[in-house]
Amino acid sequence: MNTLQIPLTPEDDIRLLFGPQDIYLRQIRDHLGVGITLRGENLILDGAQDRLQKARDTLEQLLPLVRRKGVLKDDDLTRVLRIIPLTNEPSPDARIDLFEKARSVKPRTRGQEGYVDAMRQSELVFCTGPAGCGKTYLAVAMAVNALRRQTIRKIVLVRPAVEAGEKLGFLPGDMMQKVNPYLRPLLDAMSDMLTFEQVQRYMTEDVIEILPLAFMRGRTLNNTFMILDEGQNTTTTQMKMFLTRMGEGSRIVVTGDTTQSDLPPSMKSGLLDAVHRLRKIHGVSVVELTGADIVRHRLVREIVEAYDDDSHKSSRHRP
Repeated sequence: MNTLQIPLTPEDDIRLLFGPQDIYLRQIRDHLGVGITLRGENLILDGAQDRLQKARDTLEQLLPLVRRKGVLKDDDLTRVLRIIPLTNEPSPDARIDLFEKARSVKPRTRGQEGYVDAMRQSELVFCTGPAGCGKTYLAVAMAVNALRRQTIRKIVLVRPAVEAGEKLGFLPGDMMQKVNPYLRPLLDAMSDMLTFEQVQRYMTEDVIEILPLAFMRGRTLNNTFMILDEGQNTTTTQMKMFLTRMGEGSRIVVTGDTTQSDLPPSMKSGLLDAVHRLRKIHGVSVVELTGADIVRHRLVREIVEAYDDDSHKSSRHRP
């Protein structure tokens, strides 16, 4: 691993460059594909040699900009990053082996690669990001990989049954039939990696469970890969309940999009609360994917950016 040192001047306010809660730092780091740390009066960059030089060029444009304007705006950061001709491709060895007729799932961006690395290294991973950036899909792939390698004995896929403007009571059928639409995305991801017969057999043998969050209360799960999807729709109490189901040899991945909560406005998201409380604990990783990691249709990325721009304008005009 190569390193590069960029000295700072007394006029450099590193907080402005890194942004609130280091949001700009993460964007710069993910785009450039290098590590960036502050050490004394210097920024230390580490990564591949070709990326380090481009990282230097980028920071040498951003630092004078911050000194001159006294602020770093989203538009200025986006403009500088766009003129840096970097690829967002992950390394070739980042793929997830499904052990099914040589099939594998490959992260498609460097942000996704970092997410996969976090799931390999940490027992508890929180991943936030916009729709279409592979949060759930990659987590399910890692769960299938762990099951096939026999490092876990069971997969549990969980979602909160929070209605996006609808009421469960008005849906036909019993409770499981009512919540099935909420659990469908998890089953779709699983079915994309295993045959229909394999999924049915695993579910019949209780190797794979797909269930609403409320059904987790009172359980302790050992040697289990647990995935909580749509974590932004949990309350603080529900999140604590879910996380404390973790038994020996188990792993947990919690995913969510913090901009799409269906909770009442006055209620704090359990995902945001957990990230704030737990991110400094050893064995816990927090991954924040961005619009650059969206791998659905091209329009999805532009739709997300359009809504994000609107929300940023609203927050600036709010008293």
